[in-house]
Amino acid sequence: MALKGINAYRKGSLKEDIANADPHKLTLMLMQGALDRVAFAKGAMERKDYVAKSEFLSRVTAILINLRDTLDLDIGGEVAQNMFALYDYMIEKISEGHVRNDLSMLDEVISLLTPIRDAWVQIPESAKQEAYAAQREKRQAV
Repeated sequence: MALKGINAYRKGSLKEDIANADPHKLTLMLMQGALDRVAFAKGAMERKDYVAKSEFLSRVTAILINLRDTLDLDIGGEVAQNMFALYDYMIEKISEGHVRNDLSMLDEVISLLTPIRDAWVQIPESAKQEAYAAQREKRQAV
């Protein structure tokens, strides 16, 4: 019974965090969520819990697709295009790792996504504000 209460509190807290998050924080939460779920999937794979593995990897794929599809290729230029290709590659590796039950493919995704998440954490507030301003200008122009 106590776990139900704790889980309900966590879900409520997460919903509140999402509702109050700026785009930078939401992206960071997605990246961390993907990394967490890859780790959970690895554990499920090692335990031969293929149902859980499938659920976790489906969520990872959905997160990576979301991260990929929210890139602004017009504003981001070559960097955004490279990130798009990298997210595509990670999605492919998750799929291959899932089919082959290959932990090394999941590890590769972790090794690719972790530095991106770490760099995202280091973005200065001034750069975030500049990006938000560019987004607002783009919306007003449309």
